[in-house]
Amino acid sequence: MMSLVVHLKAVAHLRGKGDRIAKVTFRGLPLYSRVAENCGEVAHFNETFRWPIASRLDQNEMLEVQVYNYSKVFTNRLVGTFCMVLQKVAEEGHLELTDTLIDDNNMSIKTSVTIDIRYQPMDGTGGMWSDGEFLDVPDDRDGMFAFETDSLLSGQSHGSGTSPGRSLQGSIPTFRKAGRGVFSAMKLGKTKSSKDDHRRGDEPAVLEMEDLDKKAMRLAGMLEPDTISLASVTAVTTNVSNKRSKPDIKMEPSSGRPVDYQINITVIEARQLIGLNMDPVVCVEVGDDKKYTSMKESTNCPYYNEYFVFDFHVPPDVMFDKIIKLSVIHSKNLLRSGTLVGTFKMDVGTVYSQPEHQFYHKWAILSDPGDITAGCKGYVKCDIAVVGKGDNIKTPHKANETDEDDIEGNLLLPEGIPAERQWARFYVKIHRAEGLPKMNTSIMANVKKAFIGENRDLVDPYVQVQFSGQKGKTSVQKSSYEPIWNEQVIFTELFPPLCKRIKVQIRDSDKVNDVAIGTHFIDLRKISNDGDKGFLPTLGPAWVNMYGSTRQYTLMDEHQDLNDGLGEGVSFRARLLISIAVEILDTTSPEIICSTDVQVEPVSNISESATGKMEEFFLFGSFLEATMIDRKIGDKPISFEITIGNYGNHIDGVSKSSSVKKKKKEEENQEEENELIQNSSEDEEDEDADLTSVSSTPPMKPFITDRNYFHLPYFEKKPCVYLKSWWQDQRRRLYNSNMMDKIADKLEEGLNDVQEIIKTEKAFPERRLRGVLEELTIGCSRFVTLANKDVNLAGRTKLDRERLKSCMREMDSMGQQAKQIRTQVKKNTVKEKLKLAQNFLQRLRFLADEPQHSIPDVFIWMMSNNKRIAYARIPSKDILYSVVDEETGKDCGKVKAVFLKLPGKKGFGPAGWTVQAKLELYLWLGLNKSRKDFLNGLPNGFEEIRATKTGHGLPPVTLVYDMKQVFQLRAHMYQARSLFAADSSGLSDPFARVFFSSQSQVTEVLNETLCPTWDQLLVFDDVELFGEATELRDDPPIIVVEFYDQDTVGKAEFIGRTFAKPTIKMCDEPYGPPRFPPQLEYYQIYRGNSIAGELLAAFELLQIPFDAEEIRRALIAVHDFAVPQIKVGQGGRADLPPLEGPTDSERGPILPVPLGIRPVLSRYRIEVLFWGLRDLKRINLAQVDRPRVDIECAGRGVQSALIQNYKKNPNFSTLVKWFEVDLPENELLHPPLNIRVVDCRAFGRYILVGSHAVSILRHFIYSPPDKSCNNWATAGDVSVNLEAEPPIRKMDTVVKLDANEDESDKEKRKKKKKKKGGVEEEEETDERVLDWWSKYFASIETLKENLRSQEAAHVEAEEREDLEIAAEAADIRPDDLHLKGSKMKERFKEKKSSKQKKSHAADGSEKRPPKARVDELVVYNKELESEYGNFEDWLHTFNLYRGKAGDDDEHTLDDDRIVGRFKGSLCMYKVPLSQEITREAGYDPNMGMFQSIPHNDPIHVLVRVYVVRATDLHPADINGKADPYIVIKLGKSEIKDKENYISKQLNPVFGKSFDIEATFPMESMLTVSVYDWDLVGTDDLIGETKIDLENRFYSKFRATCGIASNYSMHGYNIWRDPMKPSQILAKFCKEGKLDGPHYGPGGKVKVANRIFTGPTEIEDENGLKKQTEEHLALSVLNHWEEIPRVGCKLVPEHVETRPLLNPDKPGIEQGRLEMWVDMFPMDVPAPGPAIDISPRKPKRYELRVIIWNTDEVILEDDDYFTGEKSSDIFVRGWLKGQQEDKQDTDVHYHSLTGEGNFNWRFVFPFDYMVAEEKIVISKKESMFSWDETEYKIPPRLTMQVWDADHFSADDFLGAIELDLNRFPRGAKTAKQCNLDMIRNEQELPTISIFKQKRVKGWWPFVARDENDEMELTGKVEAELHLVTAEEAEKSPVGLGRNEPDPLEKPNRPDTSLMWFLGPLKSLRYFIWHNYRWLILKALGLILLLLMLGLFLYSIPGYLVKKILGA
Repeated sequence: MMSLVVHLKAVAHLRGKGDRIAKVTFRGLPLYSRVAENCGEVAHFNETFRWPIASRLDQNEMLEVQVYNYSKVFTNRLVGTFCMVLQKVAEEGHLELTDTLIDDNNMSIKTSVTIDIRYQPMDGTGGMWSDGEFLDVPDDRDGMFAFETDSLLSGQSHGSGTSPGRSLQGSIPTFRKAGRGVFSAMKLGKTKSSKDDHRRGDEPAVLEMEDLDKKAMRLAGMLEPDTISLASVTAVTTNVSNKRSKPDIKMEPSSGRPVDYQINITVIEARQLIGLNMDPVVCVEVGDDKKYTSMKESTNCPYYNEYFVFDFHVPPDVMFDKIIKLSVIHSKNLLRSGTLVGTFKMDVGTVYSQPEHQFYHKWAILSDPGDITAGCKGYVKCDIAVVGKGDNIKTPHKANETDEDDIEGNLLLPEGIPAERQWARFYVKIHRAEGLPKMNTSIMANVKKAFIGENRDLVDPYVQVQFSGQKGKTSVQKSSYEPIWNEQVIFTELFPPLCKRIKVQIRDSDKVNDVAIGTHFIDLRKISNDGDKGFLPTLGPAWVNMYGSTRQYTLMDEHQDLNDGLGEGVSFRARLLISIAVEILDTTSPEIICSTDVQVEPVSNISESATGKMEEFFLFGSFLEATMIDRKIGDKPISFEITIGNYGNHIDGVSKSSSVKKKKKEEENQEEENELIQNSSEDEEDEDADLTSVSSTPPMKPFITDRNYFHLPYFEKKPCVYLKSWWQDQRRRLYNSNMMDKIADKLEEGLNDVQEIIKTEKAFPERRLRGVLEELTIGCSRFVTLANKDVNLAGRTKLDRERLKSCMREMDSMGQQAKQIRTQVKKNTVKEKLKLAQNFLQRLRFLADEPQHSIPDVFIWMMSNNKRIAYARIPSKDILYSVVDEETGKDCGKVKAVFLKLPGKKGFGPAGWTVQAKLELYLWLGLNKSRKDFLNGLPNGFEEIRATKTGHGLPPVTLVYDMKQVFQLRAHMYQARSLFAADSSGLSDPFARVFFSSQSQVTEVLNETLCPTWDQLLVFDDVELFGEATELRDDPPIIVVEFYDQDTVGKAEFIGRTFAKPTIKMCDEPYGPPRFPPQLEYYQIYRGNSIAGELLAAFELLQIPFDAEEIRRALIAVHDFAVPQIKVGQGGRADLPPLEGPTDSERGPILPVPLGIRPVLSRYRIEVLFWGLRDLKRINLAQVDRPRVDIECAGRGVQSALIQNYKKNPNFSTLVKWFEVDLPENELLHPPLNIRVVDCRAFGRYILVGSHAVSILRHFIYSPPDKSCNNWATAGDVSVNLEAEPPIRKMDTVVKLDANEDESDKEKRKKKKKKKGGVEEEEETDERVLDWWSKYFASIETLKENLRSQEAAHVEAEEREDLEIAAEAADIRPDDLHLKGSKMKERFKEKKSSKQKKSHAADGSEKRPPKARVDELVVYNKELESEYGNFEDWLHTFNLYRGKAGDDDEHTLDDDRIVGRFKGSLCMYKVPLSQEITREAGYDPNMGMFQSIPHNDPIHVLVRVYVVRATDLHPADINGKADPYIVIKLGKSEIKDKENYISKQLNPVFGKSFDIEATFPMESMLTVSVYDWDLVGTDDLIGETKIDLENRFYSKFRATCGIASNYSMHGYNIWRDPMKPSQILAKFCKEGKLDGPHYGPGGKVKVANRIFTGPTEIEDENGLKKQTEEHLALSVLNHWEEIPRVGCKLVPEHVETRPLLNPDKPGIEQGRLEMWVDMFPMDVPAPGPAIDISPRKPKRYELRVIIWNTDEVILEDDDYFTGEKSSDIFVRGWLKGQQEDKQDTDVHYHSLTGEGNFNWRFVFPFDYMVAEEKIVISKKESMFSWDETEYKIPPRLTMQVWDADHFSADDFLGAIELDLNRFPRGAKTAKQCNLDMIRNEQELPTISIFKQKRVKGWWPFVARDENDEMELTGKVEAELHLVTAEEAEKSPVGLGRNEPDPLEKPNRPDTSLMWFLGPLKSLRYFIWHNYRWLILKALGLILLLLMLGLFLYSIPGYLVKKILGA
């Protein structure tokens, strides 16, 4: 093993006399010498320090020696430092030298140091981790040596052998303490070896002293020790010793417990659906629930905007495996199911793992499962969100979505998945299974056996595989415990799939119902890698182990859920041999099967050796202690059984297979073993013969520990068990896992430390983080070297090889990145780097999880009466042995505290909180051949007792300890806080019970408190521990502390548990600093999985010395044994530090916590502001009438004045009271302050109403204002620059202060006009047109832009970070990571560029056209309170609780326990306070620190509530909609706006304001609810939001009426507040005692010493200008936060977005409400009328479309007579979403060229919302609807060209859809019109009909052909003319060619006439026109033939004539 050893001999030439101490640091690990006491010029240390090191010594590494003057009281003072580079040592291995030290100024001083350094490089063995495996250095004087790990947590002790005088910087008495550390991840108590071992927040992490300016360190108090150790976690967490491993603290199984989930899916629209003229419906399926959208007729791009909600109450695992499926169905109706167009599938888990758990506005790609060769079938745009309990989903702001989506950039796919997914086959091969349990009762079997005479296996297994919503099954193997299937299940699915897990389940086929035998999930992410060097999913062939319920067969298995994979399996069920492969399909190949149905085929058998060589494994366990056995089972004898697989399981283990042929040797062994187990006591064979297994301890009757628990009397006899089992040797997998786990554990521990340091504000978190990253780098490189030796073992699968490669790559890159990040860790970047390091942790944990199992887990069962009671499950990898230390499991050969729990559902809830038993257990698992070391880790000092005398090689059955140490344990129980409330009063009567070994003691019960201060010392005398003293000192057993609530009747109720380790003092150590007395520390208390408070306590374990006689006896007893070094004490108990007697006579014999340990107190004064009580509920049915508040802290307190009549005035008459109390100096130790409200009833009775514990008081500590930095720049006046774009300071305000430019709006406009000149004229924003909504929409745009720019900035920052890391790690190959990063970047850039392109296209110019300036307000996308700290700037609200705390893990039920609220505040400070404060002018001594607080008399207020709109309401009706209306409640008054409900809307726009008068404080809680209107029955609450108006009213942020950005006297932006800005400013200045405001000339105003500028003129209604100071005053108010001392950001004019909650569905948002509230006191002038925010009425327009001509329309029909192609063309058009207003032209018959002439006019009247760019339609949904529903749809004009048919349906030829806001300009001529106008829509300039008003041109018609390519099917010449309703009335036009303003008849060729009207004419036309040449030729030919015929006919006669010569 490599190590560096430094022998520090002496330090000479020191000045003066005193105690010295030295610190030697190497690689950031400081080791301390002992204190050399009282030495003069020379200090002889003569000590050796040794560092085991894992990586070679580098030439440039440094060694540093620092010498300090040691002081018990003050900080140690540095004498000097000696640093050397270890180059020489690295080369030669040995060096001796004497050299001088240098002081902090780097000056050499006389003092010199003499050291001797040795470096031992590798000597062939594997290096060790510094996990505390340090060998003692022989020449160290004490036979011990001190070592500090890099881990802060290990505070406990490498001071293991702190020698008597040794200390670090000495015993610092407790009063000098500053902060202290608490709470880290595993909250376990911890032991420190010394007061200063627990660290000065930084030392151990110091890696390079050179680069730290030492002076700075001194200033930062580097040597300030910290009394309370960091990380309460500790010792238990850190594996300091080699003998013990840490217990797991969370007890209750959380998985498997059902939780509420809500899935919200909005289907917005679909595009590019393939198919002609379809009527699409979208079906949304989640699991088995289906919901449908409405049907849209004949469109390929339907717009739905429908919202669906699915509610579930299931365990998380079940939820995340459910499949979300979107399918588009064509023409579905009541009668036919419709045809499927395409589907999209994704599992819920994928959505949940997205940021914010949602996809927003993304396009899902549809594919056809029936035909995988087809491509994309269209896109559906949707939002999908998965909300669990307590998640709040931030929906991006729903505004007018103008940004036209580019589909490719916004696909519904997780990051990193390619858009083009390919089809792939997933082959899941199921080979065979073994070890199945019996699944049938034996009775039946016996009956069968009697009849048929054969013995059968009682199980008929088959395997079912589920993946992405499909299931496949293998065949059933009848009656077989070892079935062989050799079949494969094939799934066809897109790759990469969006479903993460494959579920493989062995089921038992049964006539009635099939049940699961066991389930295994395969996570595809773990068996594949998507990087550049990645691999497709692959697995096995490998065995997977299945766990579930216990193996006995019962008809109704109560743990059946476990077999279905829910919750943690409690027993081994079976193992299954499977393999998985994936093949990407080439969809072009002809012989491919097109469907995606699951197929099952047989496969060939695989060889035995394929899964690895069978090896014999040996498992050994020893039970050192069994305590805390639940009293219910304590009356019968108890034994423990250990099983691995089916080995060792006697009750329900191996089912012998009936198959006659003996299978394999293993089987025989197994059986032999079974027979042998029964007679294990008989003579055994030789050691080389098979040893039998002993798998359970002998039954033993428990002894009573106390009234709740029993223990087994093991004392010095520890029973052992051992098992042999045979498994395939796949240890390598587990080894690699173990290495990564260990690196991860170490990293986690380090990160917890860093968080701890940050949380407690200690110095130098960055150093600790650097140390952590350094460790990570070393760990990673070590992994790479060790894992590399994985040569080809038998049974290595493809996955093993690929995983190893990818793990090595990942680890390598992680190491490099960690190194890289380490260099970037600076003080200001700690937090972000910490995040990065946490990502490493997740990656490590992910990598460490091995998907291919090998050895099954080990189960430990507690058996009583042959029944299984409780169990623990230990992963086999944790106890697996390897010769290489890093590969060994973390609990192998260590003593582990194991808590047994109840199986399955029994362990839910309270039953799961209690411990069934606590074992101290030692386990070792390894190959039988390497078992020689299996006892090495046990505490020494035992003899082995074997079953027989002869077998020497046999493992022992019992260990007998003959070394016993006696200790006294002192538990200093000081206090606990934030305990659970266990009584109905909302309080508890807590006591604590401390368990150690087999003893227990309780503290006293304190009544009625959640924060008990017991201040009690519990002494456990004569605690006997077995083993060597030195070992015990390093590893004491843990102490368990349980907390109970005492009930007068019945059993005490359990309310929490925590663990701790004591600090140990051996008898040869002095009781004194640095380790004693121990310090109080915080230990986190858990109940189940929830945190249940904290305990402040300290524990010490003191060895009781033996007297000489005992020692002599002991030596005789251990004659055959190395004599232990027992240092002889003086005997007796005199040696222990004395116990003070009970000090407090009232408390009886209770010992208090002694002085050295209890905290140092000082005197504080606590002032309490009593304001009032609110919302008190009835107590025992009686109203609270005369309440009073009692405040108590540390035994002192004060009572408020009594409220005489709560109904009339719930405020207190006396506002401020105070009390003085002694509190610990250390703020973190402050006890909680309790607030209790009691109701004073008649006859002097008091009833507790509710209580609240303020657990963190430091928020209320008063710090006097710091005079120096107050008035910065007091010298002169500071002018605050208020340009529109401030060049110097960036303003936080969203609002641009354009008002300050000195020109009025009108002039600006004129300028703008001139500027624009040639640019196409922007629509003029006319004052008259603008309304409140213009302002609102402009503000939303601003909000979105800000969000976008933030996101972009965020992404850029991340990219920069990645690039830096990549650049610095350039020496390694550019790993997957960076490439991924760059890919993402490219995607991001593409997105950006396309967006930019779009915006440019829209603008037609580089710059955005100047936005018409509209005054804006601020839109908050959250509640106003969260922006302003709940308005608790001086008035705090404390919830009062009553009733028991919920049993649920989450504390969501706490809301039900709230019985009211106390309003007030606290202020605490040390007394006496400096005089300055009290001397200030106007100081009122009665008000103490609460000066200038308004009075709390009742005040009348006018409350004006503006409700803008609601979004995403939860549907309340069956049709998936709601009919919402608003209800407002304030005190007694309630306003129901029921008659104005909005029909069938989930995003209603209310646009209303409501006025209510109220009197604070009686009516201060405003509730705004949204109800659903129902025709019959009561209306349902959808959701409500509550606003505390009082806090807003009194807040200094002035939340009464938001301050607008500009001041105007009329128009849409009129000033709402009755007080003008100048009055408000004057009032503020007066209250804040500020100088000002002084208005100066030139538009300047001065307040305090700030000067603001602004315009000074204003226009009134008539356009006259007046001088005014309001603009100036307003500019000051808008920048009030810049005013010194009193400044704060005032609430601007705003709209807040509040989540709506429903008490029935706690924690799940039911929608959001946009609103704001103004409040006006009634004693000032009344405000003006409310602003009109009523929803804009849509404007009525008429669109006139003239279809002039068509051209090149494809010809569809063949002529009857001539077979000629022609078409009977007509054009159809419509504007609104459906075709209800479709209009058709007349038919142009028989167009032969595709030309058609129409001159036909369509007229479409419509209502349009300009701001939202939507058409508004109102119509009844169905004939049964009560009233009309309003729809908003985008304005899209659809024109289609059709071929008319008489007898069959018309044929659709093509269509075009124009978005009236942005469509391509029509082409001038038909020639120029082509497909590009549609294809490149994005690039072409677009126009808006609303701006152009009139447009004419040619547009193409398109349709999709069979290959889904767009083709041109015609062109249309159309003219679009938009007129408003008024214009339309003035100049009306007729439809078609009718009057008025008729169009002329088209000039159509004659062919277009119908043939039966003029048959001859048309025949002539047809035939002649087309066939004239043919006809002419034919006629000629006929004539010719005629002539020839005539010729032939007449020739004979002629010839005769000729011949005869007639």
